[in-house]
Amino acid sequence: MAREIVLDTETTGFDPRQGHRLVEVGCIEIEDLLPTGRTFHHIINPERHIDDEVIRVHGITNEKAANAPRFEEVCDALLDFIGDAPVIAHNARFDRAFINFQLEMCSRPVVQDERWIDTLALAQKRFPGMANSLDALCKRFRISLAERTLHGALIDARLLASVYLELKGGKERRLELSSSEAQGESETGVVAPEAYGARPRPLVTGSTEAERERHAAFLAEALKDQSLWAQLVPELGRKS
Repeated sequence: MAREIVLDTETTGFDPRQGHRLVEVGCIEIEDLLPTGRTFHHIINPERHIDDEVIRVHGITNEKAANAPRFEEVCDALLDFIGDAPVIAHNARFDRAFINFQLEMCSRPVVQDERWIDTLALAQKRFPGMANSLDALCKRFRISLAERTLHGALIDARLLASVYLELKGGKERRLELSSSEAQGESETGVVAPEAYGARPRPLVTGSTEAERERHAAFLAEALKDQSLWAQLVPELGRKS
């Protein structure tokens, strides 16, 4: 199965080179586009002041961050969780810049550029000229934002995992994967067709007997090969 990590961060600002730092990291593990239930989540002490306008975005106060571990205390666990999987992020260059900057500060290996998948770029390719923020995509795909009152790394990663599924094919892709897993494949590699039982309530015929007779007469006159229709239209079989 294809293992990927959906990642989101919250920070003190926009640029780590100007002294801004991570204050939260949230990750969701997915396999074949579906969440496995495994997550990674930490509030992080940025070792600097968090401005009020930023607190209003994610709700992480200086007091709350002061009691959190520093990035150097959680970076090994983060790297272990990510492993060698691709990393999915929205506007990935922002998250990548902070993650790799602080990994380098801790003398840890960075997550190479080619491993990052940017859902913003995927959305812009699919919806050119449209709003493609995470919120806009959630609304477009009818993904509920009811649980989110503030931005948070873990909840945004959960939302992004749902958006990523939709960008990769949506519910059709999920049903395809579920069907393949449930049915399995034969020795020839062909998926066995799914069997359906009888309807609990047979459909009520909406046509009259006279209408069915006229339809059968039309088919008998119009079709050369009546073998298939004879199975579906009893009246046609009686006329042959």
